[in-house]
Amino acid sequence: MTRSVLVRVPATSANLGPGFDTLGLALSVYDELVVTALSDGELEIVVSGEGADDVPRDASNLVVRSIAYAFEAMGRRMPGLRLEARNVIPHGRGMGSSGAAVVSGLLAAKGLLEGDIEMGDETLLRLATELEGHPDNVAPALFGGLTIAWVDEDGPQHKKLLVHRGVAPLVLVPGFTMSTSVARSLQPLHVPREDAVFNVSRSALLIAALTQSPELMLAATGDKLHQDYRAQAMPETDRLVRALRGAGFAAVVSGAGPSVLVLADGPGRRLEAAELVASTTDTPWEALMLAVDVKGGTVREYAEGST
Repeated sequence: MTRSVLVRVPATSANLGPGFDTLGLALSVYDELVVTALSDGELEIVVSGEGADDVPRDASNLVVRSIAYAFEAMGRRMPGLRLEARNVIPHGRGMGSSGAAVVSGLLAAKGLLEGDIEMGDETLLRLATELEGHPDNVAPALFGGLTIAWVDEDGPQHKKLLVHRGVAPLVLVPGFTMSTSVARSLQPLHVPREDAVFNVSRSALLIAALTQSPELMLAATGDKLHQDYRAQAMPETDRLVRALRGAGFAAVVSGAGPSVLVLADGPGRRLEAAELVASTTDTPWEALMLAVDVKGGTVREYAEGST
């Protein structure tokens, strides 16, 4: 094999408040990766941008592990690899960086195997879920837009929906990180029935708000299943979410945190939210005014010097 592929994968925000482990949104921040097949046994990894000082440069690298997983699943021997990663998605901030790495590796494998064996959407989602553990981040990273993800007897499934053009995402990114495993450990195994009913109603309403009626977003993003339980681990995030919601903005914890996602009903309201953050907190928050990505992850052949 002598082939190079260019992979581009968006950031994601999962849960969106009430849609725990189910809803995800693709956002217009992208990691890019050029992967070149080399002779057997060779492995070169070059990383720039986010995580450049911390990302492993050996076979434990999550992208490499994902490529290897795909080759093994397809019954093919993995070649040597050269990876050139340009990372933009913040690490450990609740914007799907690990899911993006998994999807990047699977799409790279798909590109390298093109013409030999085809990896369809169902296969990609299945492998990504096996690697990531749950489909809520990998589904929007693969397919873009708003995704509803679930697992049934046939494996992980998804439905992609188009987001209303009036929805204007704002992600507020702090300088500190949060471990997803730690965040998950703070949740109880059982919740009160009324809390479960609350979240069922809000997650149903959220689909309507995101696709048809953005003016319902504040009510639709209420949650009683996970955010309050995790608040003790990230008090600055909790304070900011409460301040924004108190001012009428649909603010939620992005993924496992500590970033905050605001689903504003228009660019003007998004600016107001960013101004409120700047005036009400001493914690520095980087305000990313983003669009909803509608394409998801992409892979294509790459020639040196191309863009």
